[in-house]
Amino acid sequence: MPNSFYDYKRSATKPLNNGLSTCDNRDYLSSLSFNSLNDFMQQEFRPTAEEMTGQQLPYPARQSDMDPAPDSDLSNYKPAGKLTDKVAIITGADSGIGRAVAIAFAMEGADVAIVYNENTDDAKYTKRLVELKGRRCLVIQGDVRQKAECERAVQETVAEYGKLNILVNNAAFQMSQQKLEDITEEQLRRTFETNIFGYVFMAQAALPHLHEDDAIVNTGSIVGIVGNPILVDYTATKGAIHAFTKSLAIQLGERKIRVNCVAPGPVWTPNIPATMPKDEVKQFGHEVALARPGQPEELAPAYVLLASSDGSFMTGSIVEVTGGKLG
Repeated sequence: MPNSFYDYKRSATKPLNNGLSTCDNRDYLSSLSFNSLNDFMQQEFRPTAEEMTGQQLPYPARQSDMDPAPDSDLSNYKPAGKLTDKVAIITGADSGIGRAVAIAFAMEGADVAIVYNENTDDAKYTKRLVELKGRRCLVIQGDVRQKAECERAVQETVAEYGKLNILVNNAAFQMSQQKLEDITEEQLRRTFETNIFGYVFMAQAALPHLHEDDAIVNTGSIVGIVGNPILVDYTATKGAIHAFTKSLAIQLGERKIRVNCVAPGPVWTPNIPATMPKDEVKQFGHEVALARPGQPEELAPAYVLLASSDGSFMTGSIVEVTGGKLG
């Protein structure tokens, strides 16, 4: 048996100090009951920038392959029933911030549908973590670049749960390039179609089912405010998401549907080792005041705020969660 879940968090690829292989450990953790798993999840993991190894992974990276493993289980989060009996659909929730948001929403009493594109194993593990919190989790594979896929995802969610209260647009694509000339037409289209078209398509599909006091929460980025020289196309989409959020919030004000955006700073998610140069991954997060990358679970409470009645007088807001890198 593992000495602590901290060991597992620290490295998803190395065996725990318990005589089991990596795969055996994952199978073991997946088989744990809610109470047993909680015993291993009390230690928060906050590696500093100096502890980041510069890991490189092929795209699309799996969260289970990351070293150190991101902390997304919300082990010390204190829920208060803020989303009781709500239904949320979250795109890009197989891993990273989306996974943490799904877990937080479940802890607050919501049933969730998670939409993912490629990493089935990660999506299944998110489902397991949500169900361990006592809520239902519908797993939907789909490409948000396709309007029909977005419509299908919403239809399946409503068919399963009978309603929809919250849309979290979180799916994203990025790929770093040192020069603008190196951004291919294929990359440019994929970045904009995932990060902008996908958000619009999902909102269009969800809106017929959303009513007064329901919410849309978009994932923007601090780089959409301050820029990033090796993510020119990505930063452009994030700036567009911020503008989309503000404009849609004004449009939906009369319907009392709130639209807000979370703008993360550097957060340790699978996109980082899969799309950033080694020298950028090494010491990732060094530029912020807290001198470390954020962990996915540290972003989730902002989404709870914006999705719940706690944020009842917030719409059109860009909430920065950056570790001290302010726009």
